[in-house]
Amino acid sequence: MIPRYECKEISSIWTQESRLENFLKVELALLETLEENQLIPKGVYQTIKDKAQVNVERANEIEKTTHHDIIAFCTSITENVSEDIGKYFHFGVTSSDIIDTAVNLQIKDSLSLILPEFKTLLMSLKKKANQYKNLICMGRSHGMFAEPMSFGQKFLGSYAELSRRYQELQNFYQHDITGQLSGAVGNYCILTTEIEEQALKKLDLKVEAVSTQVISRDYIAKMVSIISLAASAIERLCTEIRHLHHSDLQEVHEGFSKGQKGSSTMPHKKNPISGENLTGMARILRSHLIVAHENIPLWHERDISHSSTERMYLPDHLGLFFYTLKRLSKTIDDLVVHEEVIENKVRENFTYLSSYFLHHLIQNYKGTRELFYEIVQSAAFNSTNSNEFGQNVIKFSQEKGIKVTTLPTLDFEEIKRIYLKQIEGVFQRTYRQYE
Repeated sequence: MIPRYECKEISSIWTQESRLENFLKVELALLETLEENQLIPKGVYQTIKDKAQVNVERANEIEKTTHHDIIAFCTSITENVSEDIGKYFHFGVTSSDIIDTAVNLQIKDSLSLILPEFKTLLMSLKKKANQYKNLICMGRSHGMFAEPMSFGQKFLGSYAELSRRYQELQNFYQHDITGQLSGAVGNYCILTTEIEEQALKKLDLKVEAVSTQVISRDYIAKMVSIISLAASAIERLCTEIRHLHHSDLQEVHEGFSKGQKGSSTMPHKKNPISGENLTGMARILRSHLIVAHENIPLWHERDISHSSTERMYLPDHLGLFFYTLKRLSKTIDDLVVHEEVIENKVRENFTYLSSYFLHHLIQNYKGTRELFYEIVQSAAFNSTNSNEFGQNVIKFSQEKGIKVTTLPTLDFEEIKRIYLKQIEGVFQRTYRQYE
């Protein structure tokens, strides 16, 4: 992770020292279980626990000779105890038992930080949605004005979408993080399923039902898939903010702190830099999905083609997601919403009434939907203001032999009532589903 986007809380979990410390946690849980079941001499576990020290430099030095990271790690630990004690270290297991279980401990530690940050983002979105629930704005279809809607619903939609991802990631955290201590090709030649279960319980990990010397990478791919979908949701929201930020729209602006600059040569600029940054983060997060899926089809019971990729992309993936959640929460909290500009777009436009008057004609006069559609469309295309629009609806209706003499008069409050009348129900339905 480059320093610009690094979050120490996550990166510290993925250092080489932390990796070896998690190796040691797994080995010690196994030793304690072996001793409790009288499969190794009493006192071995405590002796190794007391004398074991993670030494990254020493492990790296040994690996230059062994070209095997787990052997180097084990040697760096056992050289500090007597041979009759050290020989029981790494008893009955193979390298992937330790590596895969340790990686999942790192994933679990990372998600224990990510999930609360994710919840914070949801609360920021919910607060913004509630704040602007009754602010009427112009909704857009194909980038064109469509009909009025609740401005708060923009945030509510993202709240609902990201709530689905939060629930999925929380479910993954609770149910899909497993460990294994099954030995070479998962055959339990030395250990038993009972020993495995007892040791993993000490690590607060579920047991992998069928390990093939490695834990299947579909688990990690599932996690990356969930986060990738969350990244797409984040980009969708950021794209909306960036569009509304346009100089010719000016409905919102990102928070602009004292001393902040928008351009090296144009002092007037306030750019949507956070939305742009997070759009880039979303692209990186989604790119990891390809690697995660390609790590699933390993040769036979295992190979290590996945190992190099996971050393690189997993710390970045989880670290960038943590960074993204934190930055987006702040962006939402600091977002400036220009209410008057937003409402004036509703006041100044009229063609969105076409749907309302279309249905008024359908309900109150005889004729086909196609005929009424043609009348209202012609009125919309040939009018420059709301009064002229209404007059043209009457005029074109009469030309078609339909005796329309008056239409409902809609002031701004009535327009708000018409287009916001169901929004409370939508909000309450959403909160019932996702809380």
